[in-house]
Amino acid sequence: MKQETGTKRIIIAIDGPAASGKSTTARRVAERLGYIYIDTGAMYRSVTLKALQQGVLDGLRHSPEGVSSLLHDISICFDGDRVLLDGSDVTAQIRENRVSREVSFISSLKPVRDRLRDMQRELGRQRGVVMDGRDIGTVVFPDAELKIFLVADARERAKRRYVELLAKSPDGAGLPDLDLLEEEITRRDQDDAHREHAPLRKHAEAHEIDTSDLTIERQVDMVCKLAQEKEAKVR
Repeated sequence: MKQETGTKRIIIAIDGPAASGKSTTARRVAERLGYIYIDTGAMYRSVTLKALQQGVLDGLRHSPEGVSSLLHDISICFDGDRVLLDGSDVTAQIRENRVSREVSFISSLKPVRDRLRDMQRELGRQRGVVMDGRDIGTVVFPDAELKIFLVADARERAKRRYVELLAKSPDGAGLPDLDLLEEEITRRDQDDAHREHAPLRKHAEAHEIDTSDLTIERQVDMVCKLAQEKEAKVR
């Protein structure tokens, strides 16, 4: 289903908890529709990676206002599938488990959310974009024509995360076991749902899709069908 000439391009906001399939689904939906894919989760991971690289994470726990200096002149860009942080390719680094463990904390800081929200709105200004994250449909683009909320069983999400990590370390050295990954994912769900600023929640207009037993292709088909219906209404 390619974008038709004369079709009004829309904003597609895909939200949901960690490892629910947001990024893969959003990327493939964008490819199929001829839209631009913006991985907002990668933006928060990039800020988290910068905090780890600069060794300021512990300090931010005691004085979170210090994150402002971390954000000063920060640059986060997308070059195809590559993520560039201050000009350096960090595509692989931001997916490391050390980043996954800390990204909820960094994401909870209001200055971080405010700065990235403005960057995300600018990226989506021309519409014709698919964005995934945890507050795209509720905070960043509450007026998005199509809002999707993906969910999945915590154990299934832990399995997905394990496969993702295994692909980066085929011998399995240093990989956490499934129980630990499930605990981390459950804890992150709680952190995201109860943070003070822009907590994870489903927008009243969002279409909820449980991806626990769905293939990626099925998820993409469902979202693209909804998108096509929305596009037809705004022509």
